[in-house]
Amino acid sequence: MATFRKRGKSWEARVSWYDDDGKRHYVSKSGFKTKIDARSYALKLEQGKVNNELTNKSVTFDAYFWEWFETYKVNKISDTTANLYRIIRNLLVTEFGKKKMDKITRRDYQLFINNYGKTHAKVTVKKIHSILKSAVKSAIYDGIVTKDFTHNIELSWNDEKTYKVEYLNIQETETLIKAIKIGLNRHYTSRYMILTAIYTGFRLSEIAALTWKDINFNWKTIEVNKSWDYHNKKFKDTKNNSSKRIVRVNDDLLSILAQLKENNNTLVFLNQFGNIPTSNAVNKKLRLLLKSCSINKKGYHFHSLRHTHVALLLYNGVDIYAISKRLGHSDLTTTTRKYAYMIDELKSKSDDHIEDVLDNLDKRKNLTENKLNV
Repeated sequence: MATFRKRGKSWEARVSWYDDDGKRHYVSKSGFKTKIDARSYALKLEQGKVNNELTNKSVTFDAYFWEWFETYKVNKISDTTANLYRIIRNLLVTEFGKKKMDKITRRDYQLFINNYGKTHAKVTVKKIHSILKSAVKSAIYDGIVTKDFTHNIELSWNDEKTYKVEYLNIQETETLIKAIKIGLNRHYTSRYMILTAIYTGFRLSEIAALTWKDINFNWKTIEVNKSWDYHNKKFKDTKNNSSKRIVRVNDDLLSILAQLKENNNTLVFLNQFGNIPTSNAVNKKLRLLLKSCSINKKGYHFHSLRHTHVALLLYNGVDIYAISKRLGHSDLTTTTRKYAYMIDELKSKSDDHIEDVLDNLDKRKNLTENKLNV
C-alpha cells in the first residue's frame, strides 16, 4: 500500500509489503516537489511489488559473491582458479566496502572497471568481469538485485601490462633440442620433461602425471587423462573435460622416453630421489639450457614451451583446428584468442604463400594454353 504525506515544503512517498514470513517492510523516499512526483515514484514501487522486485534481502557485493562461489563454484574449479575468486572477493571489499549490492549502479561498476583496468592487462580485466557478471546474474535470479549493473560495461585495460609470451623460432628450437639431448641422464628427468613439452605442447601438470600406461609405443600416442597435484603429491583431474585427449607423437620422443623405463617406476618422470621435478626445478634447468644455447628470452619459462610448440606447428602449416585439439582446448575460439598475436606474426608468411599459389596458378594457366596452341 502506498501512502503520501507532506514534510515541510516537500512530499514523501511510502510503500509497504509483506515478506514470505508475514513480516512487514517499508520503502520510503522524500524530497519530491509535488504530490504528483511522489505518487509517480510510489506507482513504480507498487509495480515492483507485483513483479516481486521489492525484497528485504540486502547484502554487500563481496558477501553475496562469496556465498555464490561456495554454493556453485568451489567444487568445480581448480585450486588456482579458486585463488582467483579469493582475489576478486578482496577487490570487492576494497572497492565497494559495506555498500549493499542492490544500491550499486552501472556507473559504480564502470568506475570500478576503469580503476582496475589502469593497472591490469586486457585478459585479466575480461576474466574478472566475466566472473562478476555471472555472479550478478545469479543475484538477479535470487532476487537480491533487480537490474544487471554489469550490462553494456565498457572494458578498459593497460596495454603496457599486456604480456606476450615469447616463443622460440625454428632455429632456436632445434638448438635447444640438441642441447637437451647432449646431457640426458635417466636419473634426472627435467630434461625429458622439457623435451616432452616441446614435442607435445602439454602442460607441466599433464606431463608430470604421465604413467607408462598412458604411452602407446605401438600406436605412437600419449593419452592425457589426469594431471599432477604438486601440493598433495597425487593425481587430480585435468583442467577441464576437453583437456582429456590422445595425441600422436614422433618416434624421436618415444625412443628418448623409453630410456626412463629402466627406472622401474609407474610414473614416467619420477627421478632418482623419488620425486617428480617441480616447476622451480624444470624452470631452473630450462634457463640453464637457454643460456648454454645463447638464447636470451626475457620471461621465458616452462609454459612458454607450449607456445613454442604452437609456433612450430603454425609455421609448418598445420591446421589451426588440429592444433586446438592437440592442445586440449574446448573450442577453436580459445586457441585463436590465446595465440592471436602469434597468428598475426606469421600472417606475412601466409600472405607470401598465398601470393605464390596465385602466381603459380596463372603460370599453369599460361602453360596449358601454350600446349593447346602447339
